[in-house]
Amino acid sequence: MQRRTFGKSLCVAALAVTTSATALLAADNYVIGFSQVTTVEPWRVQFNKDLRAEAALHDNVELLIADANDRTEKQVADVENFIRQEVDAILISPKESAGLTGVVEQATDAGIPVFVLDRNVDTDKFVQWVGGDNELIGRAAGQFALDKLGGEGSASGTIVEIWGGLGTQAAHDRANGFHEAFEGEAGVKFLLDQQSGDWKQDQAYDIMSTALRNYEDISMVYGHNDPMAYGAYLAAKDAGRADDILFIGVDALPGEGVTWVSNGELAATFLYPTPGAEGLRQALAYLGGEKVEKSVVMGTEAVTAENADDILKRNGLK
Repeated sequence: MQRRTFGKSLCVAALAVTTSATALLAADNYVIGFSQVTTVEPWRVQFNKDLRAEAALHDNVELLIADANDRTEKQVADVENFIRQEVDAILISPKESAGLTGVVEQATDAGIPVFVLDRNVDTDKFVQWVGGDNELIGRAAGQFALDKLGGEGSASGTIVEIWGGLGTQAAHDRANGFHEAFEGEAGVKFLLDQQSGDWKQDQAYDIMSTALRNYEDISMVYGHNDPMAYGAYLAAKDAGRADDILFIGVDALPGEGVTWVSNGELAATFLYPTPGAEGLRQALAYLGGEKVEKSVVMGTEAVTAENADDILKRNGLK
């Protein structure tokens, strides 16, 4: 599919989106718009870094990146802006599933191929979804937690689970996969009911501070991402109770979760790979006439004290 073409440049500010898609270019070049939910979270920073690095490998790509500043209404407006510019393809990493469904359908109806990255939307009117398997990650984390609490049939303890956004499928999948490990485990109790930290370290700190005041016995914390797990750790440390609790997170960024595992602050983190580079590769394949699958699932890896230092060394951080 060929819509319009632009010379190579890399635009990273939302303001650039309104002006960059205006020139005529050669027939085999593509303008691709990327709507990112936020650039505040470190995982999202790495996401953008990986996407830019992949774009730099392709002389026929102009990548326009819009930052939604963690607001659904801003992200909708950004995608609508891409539609008006008639970009060749749209990559979107939604803040929430329901809130971005309509504009994804709008882009598809306008004839622009849409590639959904990370969190999904409540429609199948897109070309492809690319992301990690959050249920798989949850199951891997749950099995690790079960083993630490005594193993199948013998596990005992109490768990504080700190959710990501309740409106995101990723949070539900990470919860569902984790809870599978504890079905029938009468000795294990979950202390909180869907307490959302919105993926933020400071909100997780506050949730954990309240939990520490209300419960004298907490065996483990499962944060749906590493910043929340670390926020919970800091709250427990400030309360003088961190040494009695195991903390588990998700994402495994070298400068974050892997480092915290290496430092002994988290017991484990589970890799959630960023989908930006793969998403761009898939979009270019599609625009070049290749058939692509409806979904591309990326795998996970457990990071514990046994392999954290090796990962840091490979990334030049130790």
